[in-house]
Order: sequence, then C-alpha cells, then structure tokens
Amino acid sequence: MTDFQRKDLIQKKDGLFRFPGFCDVHVHFREPGFSYKETMVSGSRSAARGGYTAVCAMPNLNPVPDTPEHLSVEEELIRKAGGLIEIYPYGSLTVEEKGEEPADLDGMADRVIAFSDDGRGVQSESMMRSLMEKAHSLGKIVAAHCEDNRLLRGGYIHDGAYAAAHGHKGICSESEWGPIRRDIGLSRETGCAYHVCHISCKESAELIRQAKKEGVNITCETAPHYLLMDDSELQEDGRFRMNPPIRSKEDREALIEALLDGTIDMIATDHAPHSAEEKSRGLAGSAFGVVGLETAFPALYTGLVRTGILTLEALIAKMAVTPRERFGIPLDPGDWCEWDLDREYEIDPGEFLSMGRATPFAGRKVYGRCIRTAHRGIISWEETDNG
Repeated sequence: MTDFQRKDLIQKKDGLFRFPGFCDVHVHFREPGFSYKETMVSGSRSAARGGYTAVCAMPNLNPVPDTPEHLSVEEELIRKAGGLIEIYPYGSLTVEEKGEEPADLDGMADRVIAFSDDGRGVQSESMMRSLMEKAHSLGKIVAAHCEDNRLLRGGYIHDGAYAAAHGHKGICSESEWGPIRRDIGLSRETGCAYHVCHISCKESAELIRQAKKEGVNITCETAPHYLLMDDSELQEDGRFRMNPPIRSKEDREALIEALLDGTIDMIATDHAPHSAEEKSRGLAGSAFGVVGLETAFPALYTGLVRTGILTLEALIAKMAVTPRERFGIPLDPGDWCEWDLDREYEIDPGEFLSMGRATPFAGRKVYGRCIRTAHRGIISWEETDNG
C-alpha cells in the first residue's frame, strides 16, 4: 500500500469519508512520571478523536524505560488504559536518556517498537555508533532526536528574522542537520535502520534525500506545524515554542517539496502536552512542546489538500500507511476513521480531550471533522460523545 493514488485508501458513504486508522510514531503520553500533563487514558481519547488507532509513545518518562523492569511500569499503565487505541512504547537508547551508557537494549527489544532518546540528542559519535550496532543486531530501528547541544547557545526559537526583530535567542538549523549528517554516516557504516524525528529545515531534507539515493536505510518524519507555518507567524506566546522550532518560509517550502517527492516518509505530531502554567511563560520561558493529535488531519487537509498542494490519497498514506510499513505496525481491518470533510470550524483548544491545550493552530479555521473512529471494530470515538 505505498501507491498514493490507490483509491482503496478512501471510501465514501452517506457523505462521509472513511480512511484507515491513522498511526502516529511520535507522541508523548507522559506516564509514568508526569500524569499532570497527560495520561494514557487522556492521550488515547485525544488520539481517537483525531482519527488515530495506533501511536508510539516516547520514553522521556520517570522512570525512563531503559530496563525491562522500568518498561514494565509503562506497560502496566498502557494495559490499564483500556485499549481505545494501540500504544506501542519506545525503549530508551541510553540510561535515563543521559547519553552516557547504553540502556538494556537486549532486554527490551522484544517489547518495544524501536529505540530513542527523544527529547535529547546522543552527543557522542562513538556512543551512537555502538547503539546503532546493537540495534542492528536486534533488528530494531533507532529513532533519533537530532540536536547538537554545542550549537544551542540558549536558543528557544528559530535563529531567523523574528528572533532578530524581537530580541529572542535563536536555535540554528545546523544544530539539527549536523547530527543527521553524522548519523547518516553511522547508519551506512553499521547497517542500522535509522529514522529521523521531526525534521524542520531544508538542509535536513536534502541530506536525507541524498542518503536515500545512496541506499542508506533511512526514513524521516515531520510535523504539521513545520509544513503549515513559518517564523513570520510566531507570536509572543508559549504555544509557539516547540523543539525543533518553526523555521523560515524557505524551510517550510523545502519540507513540502520533500513531502511531495517522498523524502519525508510520514507525518507525526510530536504530541507533547504540558500544564497551562508551563506554557504560560511566553516564548522565552515556556516548556518546549505543543499538542497535535486532534488538529493534525484537519490542519493538513485544509492547508495542503484543499489548496491543491497534496492529494488526499497522499495525505492518508503519510498518516496511516507509511508509518506502519516502516515500524512494522499492523492495520486491523476494524481500524478506521470517518470524517465530514465539508465541516468548517475554528480550532478551539477548550474542546480538546487531551489535557494539553497549547497549539499554534488555536483559532485557525479548518475543514474536516472526525465523526467517529473505530479500533478493532469497536467505536473508540464518536462526535456525540460528551468527552
């Protein structure tokens, strides 16, 4: 199911469009350790409302799932969440995601979807090499948050025109594409399946494009806000602070080109809820991260499909098919979502089922309302729900 023009990705009945259940390989459900931000239950409900039937949960938790014992804590919370959707945990690459010693990859390999230290880049090249060698021997993907700490310099938004005009500290693009360039070489050397998380700049896209042409086992994702916004749209509000940051118009256009030519394999939300207080400190002081499960499809459908940039078939493939193909996630015949694509409304974070409310799309007029979602043939969300 890699041909974006396959019509069986889309069915229409009684004025509604039915798609395969979406799959997000990059979410933060915050449990264990940070249940004041999100829980497995609230995250599952948010995902179902957005049309998702499968997600992969990142390991920046407490305890970090760096051993089988620590992973068991998260697995029990997933079990208790009730199965509205499938939740696949990541295992961390290093102990406590500190980048100093390898996590127990052998002990967790059969129980995790992949390995990642998301939220932190692995700074040591030799450490990343050994981790890739081990992951390759286990047949697992390394999903990398690519960030060179030496180049951050206290930045928190894109090092571009808005930062310069408003006196903010910027994050340069090289802090992202530099580690990608390094890791491409390591993937080539080790044979490890390598996945790049949330790319945001034109240089990253070009490096990955060339690596694919050279036969490197590499895939990547980007998020809706990088495809639909640039730094000219920033506001002095914590809901515009995420990592990596929203970058320039040129970067956004390059990402769209990469989406169209297949360089970008899939769209993930990097759904990262925080408390209202943590997001109330403006661009300079708020926590990094925004929510996205309930806004991803309508924002992308409105901004890319209705404008003629991307076909509907291609969007569904990027959200439902290619993530599953890369990560080996099955699509149950009973996993689907139904949408009213003619429904226009304004994104209102007050309606979210996620405990997080921070989104750069607040107030944006969009088309496309999820009417119902089913997982394994059982309805997990209907618009008539009272939340």
